[in-house]
Amino acid sequence: MANIIIISVEKRKTSAVPVQKLLTQAGCIIKTRLGIHDSPGDTCSDKGLIIIEVVACAKEIKSLFSSIKSVRGVKAKLVKI
Repeated sequence: MANIIIISVEKRKTSAVPVQKLLTQAGCIIKTRLGIHDSPGDTCSDKGLIIIEVVACAKEIKSLFSSIKSVRGVKAKLVKI
């Protein structure tokens, strides 16, 4: 079974740093990470999408997921495939 956390960062300018800190702290349990943001023309979008695959016990995954969801301007979903 794969555990995927999909993270929608709605306010990159204020939310990206706290999210990045959480992901850095959890680096040992993140197997795959993909980050996407729209960059139309000369501007940088304030929205971003991060998809991570986590490999850990259920307690660690839930802890990371809860921490990510608590960041203002961030939405997250945990998907088990």
